[in-house]
Amino acid sequence: MDFDFSDDQKAMKDQARRFLTENCPPAAARRVLEAEGDYDSALWKKIAELGWTGTAIPEAYGGVGLGYEELCVLAEELGRAIAPVPFSSSIYLAAEALLLAGSEAQKSEWLPKLASGEVIGTFALAEGAGEATPDKIKAALKGGKLTGRKTAAPDGMVADLAIAAARTGSGSHYVSLVLVDLRGDGATRERMATLDPSRGHAALSFDGAPAEPLAGGEGWEIVERLLDRAAALTAFEQVGLADACLEMAKDYALNRYAFGRQIGSFQAIKHKLADMYVGNELARANAYYGAWALASGSAELAEAAAGARVSATEAASYAAKENIQTHGGMGYTWEADCHLFYRRAKLLGLSLGAARVWKEKLVHQLERKNQAA
Repeated sequence: MDFDFSDDQKAMKDQARRFLTENCPPAAARRVLEAEGDYDSALWKKIAELGWTGTAIPEAYGGVGLGYEELCVLAEELGRAIAPVPFSSSIYLAAEALLLAGSEAQKSEWLPKLASGEVIGTFALAEGAGEATPDKIKAALKGGKLTGRKTAAPDGMVADLAIAAARTGSGSHYVSLVLVDLRGDGATRERMATLDPSRGHAALSFDGAPAEPLAGGEGWEIVERLLDRAAALTAFEQVGLADACLEMAKDYALNRYAFGRQIGSFQAIKHKLADMYVGNELARANAYYGAWALASGSAELAEAAAGARVSATEAASYAAKENIQTHGGMGYTWEADCHLFYRRAKLLGLSLGAARVWKEKLVHQLERKNQAA
């Protein structure tokens, strides 16, 4: 089985890299971080104009209608560029929730706006520290009104639309996905401090905010299916970031001299770069498996997404850390770009749940697979 991308998809990747190289150098993320902004609105507008936001959204709902493999290609390049835009929250989460569980009316109203970049979306799940589980969901939908508080909603300060997990009864079966227009009454937001302010997060409070359940969004299973889709896509962002860190470290090692030699000639540096490469390639292989499972609608998606999530999280975190180490004392300074990648790696590693949670999911999926064999 060939998991590689097609020639057309590779050409799309090259074009995306050229665009982001010109329009989104690390200085773009630095500007947002230092200005304590929320995202690069000019870059976001250009990305929407290119149609990237509608890549996997069907043409019937205003999208380009390409597919998930093409979306994975773009995700890798956005991760490589540590783009300070609300792409993942709007597309991997809000749009995917609507595609997965929205009614025809909900899709028709919101997907064209997400595809055009007119509307920014977010996914509001967590309500505190630790793993999000059905029993921890206290936000409740009653009589078309949502009450409760959500924390760490990605791009929550600029989002227009939120897909939130809310209780509609007792038991995990009664946890549903609900749609909330954050521009309406009863919804307030508060900025939250994170390690990477170039991708802002917010606490969302709902006090009788008008909301409606997604037509097929009942039960905790739908939350897990959404997270699996997002994990497969986010893994490509992490792989792209890890590759950028390896390239930064390699370039510095070839251009930095110590004791009359390139530091890249020292065995300790060679080992760092080699270990980064091995981790990145392992993560890439797992990410490709996740892309195939997502694009084909395979029943193996839960297993593939968990494997991709675990290996990509470890690869991005390791590469970002070793990039700093390779740069030595220079790597720890604010002026160096290393910390921008380290921040993003840590943020992505927690965005859909910690690696520990996904390792447990992977073990569970493998146990089920072995029992069925």
